[in-house]
Amino acid sequence: MEIKKIVVLILLFCGNFAFSQNRKSEIIDYLKKEMTEQQIPGCQLVVIKDNKVLFSEALGIANVPFSIPTKTNTIFSINSIAKVFTSVAIIQLEEQNKLSINDPISKYIDSIPETWKKITLKQLLSHTSGLPDIEDEKGLIGNMGQDSAWVKVKKLPLQSEAGEKFYYNATNYYILQRIIEKCSLNKFEDFVRKNQFDVIGMKQIYYGNSYDVIKNKCPTYSYYQQDKATNEYIKGTKLRETYEEFPSKMITDAGAFTTAEEMAKWIIGLLSGKFLKNNKKMDTIWEPVKLNNGTYDGFGGLLNAYALGWPVINRQNHPAVAPLGGGRAAFAIYPKDNLTIILFTNLTGTIPNEIIEKIGKFYIPNLGN
Repeated sequence: MEIKKIVVLILLFCGNFAFSQNRKSEIIDYLKKEMTEQQIPGCQLVVIKDNKVLFSEALGIANVPFSIPTKTNTIFSINSIAKVFTSVAIIQLEEQNKLSINDPISKYIDSIPETWKKITLKQLLSHTSGLPDIEDEKGLIGNMGQDSAWVKVKKLPLQSEAGEKFYYNATNYYILQRIIEKCSLNKFEDFVRKNQFDVIGMKQIYYGNSYDVIKNKCPTYSYYQQDKATNEYIKGTKLRETYEEFPSKMITDAGAFTTAEEMAKWIIGLLSGKFLKNNKKMDTIWEPVKLNNGTYDGFGGLLNAYALGWPVINRQNHPAVAPLGGGRAAFAIYPKDNLTIILFTNLTGTIPNEIIEKIGKFYIPNLGN
């Protein structure tokens, strides 16, 4: 009888392993097809189930001119995904009783317009503050640096009353960086390294600019070129290398570089309670923020709502939080399904969150229904 039980267990294990390998093969084939159709040079994919990495794959070319293949340690620019580190940092400081997300920003920031004073940290995090944007299509407004842009943005009118509209802009996170540094008595990068990255051994995570020389960092590419007359981006047929500069006083907003495997460490750390004393705070971070009229708003399409630094796929069955960066890097956490999918690419203009959703259907057949 014991021998029969062992044989049955072995057969079950082999069957499950074969099924898992077949699924992985199907996912890789699908991803290769997407890469071909969208002309994506290189990417990394990590799938996490029940807080364990099922597999990690690197595909394609990281550096096109030198034909350097993508590896699992290739470092990608993840742009606005960096906002999730900011979101967790704010909640960590709230747990330390150093701030509250419901506090008005006037409690922490001096010399701001009267119309700004009642705006809350929660409204900054959720992009519902109505504040004018410190950036335009060319970069920081005024093109005279960060301090000059801050002076100029305070003279601009509100886009809307606080809570009335979802208006995605960098002013919100410029202010959040100042608040985090004031309350923590640390530079923002030092704070997140000590309280997040170092906690889970996340070593390949950098803040900087696209032209910084970092070992194993791949360039970012695009088929789009900005028309100088209209400032519109027009898609062409020629692949170009892009250059991005991320202001040092706004790294709460963007400017992070890392690998999909390192991002997986951070996500597993977050979900397993390594960062927050009370992991129920995740409900606060991920809860879609309602506008004053009771509706939700977000980037559109799948991302139909926004929480505290996290874009949300707001739906009854299989909801997800789905950070997106630079139109090329994304991940999605499906909390009810204990599933996370990370996809980093080096081509701006792809829609990685839609690719992730299709990969999710390999694990959740009725996803999106």
